[in-house]
Amino acid sequence: MENTIGTDKKWEILSSEYLIRRPWLTARKDVARLPDGRINDEYYVLEYPDWVNIIALTEEGQMVLERQYRHGLGNTCYELPCGVIEAGESPLEAARRELLEETGYAGGEWEEWMCLSPNPATSNNLAHSFLARGVKKVSGQHLDATEDIEVFLKDPEYVRELLVDNQILQALMAAPLWKFFFGR
Repeated sequence: MENTIGTDKKWEILSSEYLIRRPWLTARKDVARLPDGRINDEYYVLEYPDWVNIIALTEEGQMVLERQYRHGLGNTCYELPCGVIEAGESPLEAARRELLEETGYAGGEWEEWMCLSPNPATSNNLAHSFLARGVKKVSGQHLDATEDIEVFLKDPEYVRELLVDNQILQALMAAPLWKFFFGR
């Protein structure tokens, strides 16, 4: 299939001003010239590091899920293991690290599953999804100070039903699961 993603309509950045630079929130205001010459004098971009998430299947065929509170929505939900790609890491290295840290699972056969843009209109990062088959429990969790993650092993049919019943709310996790269950 041809690559349909290009830069042929790219805006020219005339100036940028950072409004906030914090570890989990960086926002800038750009002034940009559009290809037809018009000026957009107030366009906001959120800068984030790239992320990873993992569809992990144990040697017995169970899916490794997490359940944690997400303050933005104010809900506690099932999710895939996930996290930020640290400086100097490849997406695969980050995915393996995050799975181990958050769940204690490792090993198996890994493949890059898909790559998505969380919101190309206002965010500059990508989310890399991986499929790991045959993982096994090798340690306990090694969580960050603010993480409170419960780990569950669920039958894939149960996870499919969660997805169909709109119980997986995180779009960047729902998309690779939809592909896993219904596409390829």
